[in-house]
Amino acid sequence: MAKLTTRAKSRHHDSGIGERFMYFKKEDFEADWVKVSEGKFGHVNKVKLKLWREKCAVKAFTSSDYRNMVHTAKIGKIKFKYLMTIYGLCKGSSASVMEYMSRGSLDNLLTTHTLMWPKKFQMIHEVAMGMNFLHSMKPPFLHLNLKLSNVLLDDHLHVKISDFGIIKWADFSNKTAFIEHLAARGNVNYIPPETFSQNPEPPTSKYDVYSFAVVMWEILTQKRPYCGMNMTEILIRVTSGKRPGVDKVPDDKPHECEEMISLMQQCWHQDSSERPAFYETVRMTEALSDVLKLPDKIPGRVIKKRSHKIEKFQCLPALQRGDSHETQEGNSDKDIVSYLKHKDFETFKNVLKKEHVSMLFKDDNSLLHYAVASGNIEIVRLVLNNGASVNCKSANGYTPLLIAVLKKFHEICGLLVESGADVNLAEQDLWTALHFASQSGDDRAVRLLLDAKATADVKDKEGWTPIHLASQNGHENVVRHLLSRLTDVDIQEEQSGRTALHTACEYGHLSIAKLLLAKGADPNRTDNTQTTSLHLAAEQGHFRVARLLVNSGADVKLKDNRNYSALHFAALRGCTGICRFLLSHGEDADVMTGQKWTPMHLAALKGHSETLLVLEENGGSVDAQGEGGWTPLHLACHHRHDEVVSVLINAGVNPNVAEAGGWSPLHFACHNKGFANVLLLLSAHTDINVQNKSKDTPLHLAVQSGSVPIVKALLKNNADKYIVNCKGYTAFDLAQQANNKEMMELLKH
Repeated sequence: MAKLTTRAKSRHHDSGIGERFMYFKKEDFEADWVKVSEGKFGHVNKVKLKLWREKCAVKAFTSSDYRNMVHTAKIGKIKFKYLMTIYGLCKGSSASVMEYMSRGSLDNLLTTHTLMWPKKFQMIHEVAMGMNFLHSMKPPFLHLNLKLSNVLLDDHLHVKISDFGIIKWADFSNKTAFIEHLAARGNVNYIPPETFSQNPEPPTSKYDVYSFAVVMWEILTQKRPYCGMNMTEILIRVTSGKRPGVDKVPDDKPHECEEMISLMQQCWHQDSSERPAFYETVRMTEALSDVLKLPDKIPGRVIKKRSHKIEKFQCLPALQRGDSHETQEGNSDKDIVSYLKHKDFETFKNVLKKEHVSMLFKDDNSLLHYAVASGNIEIVRLVLNNGASVNCKSANGYTPLLIAVLKKFHEICGLLVESGADVNLAEQDLWTALHFASQSGDDRAVRLLLDAKATADVKDKEGWTPIHLASQNGHENVVRHLLSRLTDVDIQEEQSGRTALHTACEYGHLSIAKLLLAKGADPNRTDNTQTTSLHLAAEQGHFRVARLLVNSGADVKLKDNRNYSALHFAALRGCTGICRFLLSHGEDADVMTGQKWTPMHLAALKGHSETLLVLEENGGSVDAQGEGGWTPLHLACHHRHDEVVSVLINAGVNPNVAEAGGWSPLHFACHNKGFANVLLLLSAHTDINVQNKSKDTPLHLAVQSGSVPIVKALLKNNADKYIVNCKGYTAFDLAQQANNKEMMELLKH
């Protein structure tokens, strides 16, 4: 290892690139180079590094792409589970050395395999994870080349994103050159509509979000978008707001797919500002992926945060020619607004006429809207004194007061209220000024609005009140002010039936939970799915909140409409401390859901070995069978959680229990290439020749999965290679069908 380190340092010194970037010479590789793919901009070879004894991919680039690689010093340092690791560059040739992905690209896989829904959701989530990591860098690292062919897969069909850093906006003289390069790469399907506009601005992070949406569509449908269309036809469709049809998603989709489709549609929104950031998509895709993780009978919960309202008046719309009329002096009406936008207040005062205040401009905004947005209180007073309507609304229902609250212009808020502004007027989604102030934590505005008789329990279109928003976002002072004006602290929002306490506990705001409980909030109040605040705190891992709730009278045994208790959620999350606390306060370690899943099942499903130990120490059964006859050991082997398998075996689990299809844990371990799990099960004296309902033995499944080490281990432990399955095949027959010569040789003797 010392020799390797020295060599790496030497290469770093030569290259002058990143701390972990290296240069490789041709003699560093073994002679056997196998070409695995080829395209217009380069080709990829599979090679083996002599020193590491590891298969790598050597990707040869065109000179321009290679130059980008060399100049992007960051990429050698970027290490993340869902991103392709780049080891370094090849001396003497335009090529990079990276980890080898045995299953190739998602582009190829989708045309040859029919994926199960859990796998589709998992892949979408993993792509979101990789992109979120890139965008979370400072400054954000834009991919600009996200497409199926750059989503690569390992042995177990887990995702790694490649070719980030290849395309950089700075390398192009103008947008046309940028688009032409993308088209040459075959990226037309993934280009967002704003790229085709006349705006010369560079791409933002929302470019990648749009590309991600198209990738989502391709994964969900396993089809090609815009099939048979040329670039011009695609451009026309995209710029006019048309997208690939969601009707192409197969009819056998689970109901959770509707939420995934909704997210996809948000991500390819025509207005880039309406697209969510990747950190938002990760939360949703994680929740949806958890719901469908195999076996798809153990659902998680989709956690939805109430989206922040976008500030519509960050910059009021610019007026275009034809949007206004000419005044008698020959100046256009738009000039009066232009003076405000450029803060030329003296000229504005000189040219202002009484008729200006009654005019409507872009999107029905009045002069008072623009005056408020300018932030100058004297100008606002001047416009009001000229007869402006203080409660006028724009096209989307915004009043001048809403703009003042959004921009936190407190003196202007006071002036508008003194001038008769109705504090309870709402915009199109029924958000009032109090909603906006509560969401942003503006306690000064909240006090002003409440003193002006703002309705404290006012609901928006979805039933959210200001205290829900303040509780979700952790604004303790705002909650205090609102509580002083509320008669019902347990007011429920209509869609989910959540109270402010539910919301505060879900997001872990301990001080707000204390405030609400002190004001009489019911710790056992349930929402529309019978979920309590304790369920939410346990599910999100908020130990101190869970302890507060129990000490305030929360019932640890209450279950939601799927018969999940707080202990189930804590076990699913791996919150060992919460599990221990709930068990010490009377919860049963073997409490079952409606599908007979115990906390032990859920901890095993997620690989939480420490949680499993606590449950077992408190009387949890290691052999409990849930729906379909699955035991915790089945789940652990299915998901290759080695530590959990070890804990269960040490706890005395019966390794020979079969689920409904006759599969033993050893069947699953062999099927999923869990070599360590196979060894653990063999040490526990599991039945090595057990047959499932298809008459397959573990050896049959090991051969089908192509795992030579597992086949060797089974044969060494006296696996019977002559047993035939229901189709009459021996293990050797299966190896022969796959043309696996190494496996055939093993099974001959």
